[in-house]
Formats: sequence, C-alpha cells, structure tokens
Amino acid sequence: MGLIRLLPRPAAVPAAPPTQAEPEVRAVTEPTGERMEELRRSESPPTTFAKPTAETPERAATRVIVFANQKGGVAKTTTTLNLGVALMELGHRVLLVDLDPQGNLTMSQGLNPDVIERSMFDVLVHKVPISEVIARREVDIAVASIDLAGAELALSSLIGRERALEKALVQVRSAYDFILVDTPPSLGLLTINAFVAATGVIVPVQCEYLSLRGLVQLENTLAMVRDNLNPHVAVEGIVPTMFDGRTLHAREAIEILEESFGELVYRTRIRKTVRYAEAPVKGSSVLKYDPTGSAADAYRQLAREILAKEEHRGAQAREHA
Repeated sequence: MGLIRLLPRPAAVPAAPPTQAEPEVRAVTEPTGERMEELRRSESPPTTFAKPTAETPERAATRVIVFANQKGGVAKTTTTLNLGVALMELGHRVLLVDLDPQGNLTMSQGLNPDVIERSMFDVLVHKVPISEVIARREVDIAVASIDLAGAELALSSLIGRERALEKALVQVRSAYDFILVDTPPSLGLLTINAFVAATGVIVPVQCEYLSLRGLVQLENTLAMVRDNLNPHVAVEGIVPTMFDGRTLHAREAIEILEESFGELVYRTRIRKTVRYAEAPVKGSSVLKYDPTGSAADAYRQLAREILAKEEHRGAQAREHA
C-alpha cells in the first residue's frame, strides 16, 4: 500500500507532521527487492482515483477513451492501435484519433505525417470537419501532422479552447461505438482537450519504478477537469505494459499497482516483445502483422476484459436507475 512513497503528495493536501524523523531515502532507478518491500510497508495511505460517475445516455452511447500518461515510452500508441483493431475484430465500429504531434499512431498505419495536408491541427485550430482528416486504413484514423506541435500556442488565444476536440467529435460520434484518443506524453492543452471529450481514461503503465510516479499528477489534472469542464471523466483502467515476468522488479511493480489501485488494474499483462516494434514498420497493427502470436492475443484479451467491465458497469447503472 506504499505507492505514495513512489509518488509525490498532491500539493492541495498538506502532509501531516511526522511523529518521528524519517530515514533518508536515497534516489534509485532500479529498486532492490528490499527497497520495494519498504515502499509497500509505508504507513501513508495509498493514492486513489475517483470512480467513474453515471453519464447521460447521449454521452454513454459512444465511448471516447483517452490513453494518457505524461511519461513517454509506456506503449500508449501501441495500446491505442492494437486495442482499436481488437475491438473491430469483435464487431465494434472504431475511430482512432492521433493527438500526438509526433504522429506515431499515424505512422503505424503506413501514413507519413510530414506530407499530410490536413490533420487534427486543422480540426482543432481552423475548425475543419474531422471527417476530412479521417483516413480509411486497417482502422479509421484521424491523422496527425507535425503542425500539431503548434496547436497549443494557436489554441491558447481562442475562447473555449479546452472544448475544441469535444466539439469536433460531435460530427462523427454517432458513427462509432468507440473513439480511442492517443495523447502526447504531457498534460498540456492537447491532453486537456482529450480529457474534456472523454467518457473514460485508460493509463498504460510500464512495469518499472519510474513509470509509476506520474499517476498522482495525472489524477490531479483529471480532478481539475472534473471540477470545471467534464464531471464524468475518470480513470477506468490501468494497463501494465512491457511486462517481463522473468524480472523481480517487474513483478514487484505489478504488486504495488494492484495494492494501490486494486480493481482498476487490468488483469491482462502486455508483455515485452519485439513484435510491437516490428508491426509499425509494415504500417499495421500487431494483430495483422502476427495474427496468431501471443502479442496479438494479449490485446484481444484486453479488449474482452474492457468490454466485460463496460457491461458490468452498465448493469450496475441499470440496477440503480
């Protein structure tokens, strides 16, 4: 229950004065088993995320799921693409939205962000209909270009800048069951736009010590969005990625996640494999690149788990209606 020792306390909650001097904690990048055990034994309360609230039928009809983590390299793009394709295999209509100026999601479908004429930048800043930037590939994708790097500056002077994506999605929302949004590795205005439009947030977390540290800051940002812009947005799941069960460190990172966040942590583990790096070279998801492999099966399993949770949440809402 000691993730709070990994993660800084939220600024708005003052820490209680210590009853005794705490031992010096040395900075480490690869904690030993003893250090991880010390973190778990901390007397501080665990960090918690707000639970999703009931939504209006109009918002709940289409799920807008945002993949966010301000730390880069945690498989946000990989998860967005492969989960989207897995949901399509199960018969759902899916749109991917590339909101990252790096354009990795766009490139993963064989498109070159450097030569794209219209992209999500034009949708957000110039109010171009989002249907004009959707490419029909393995899965429908609203593409990104390097222009997105200037979107935050361009949006900063606009009224209602935080709702630009929400307004853009109105045109196509009814055409899809799931809209999956890939965000940049930051909590800037592009990510805020995604949170305002979202019905839920999924956090891919690499199974390493440093990857766990940003969860409190993420929840603080979501709390601000809930208070001012979107009362329904909340973390609905945490996906452990790049898991290597052969290492004690990865197993202990999973234990800390589960002890601190309980049922929010999906049971599916996205294991480390070179297949996730090879598939984008071919401009495809891993489900198309290696359809019978374990990497593809992991995202199929994750899709089924997410749908099962959706069904369970819907059943609870009907019971309380």
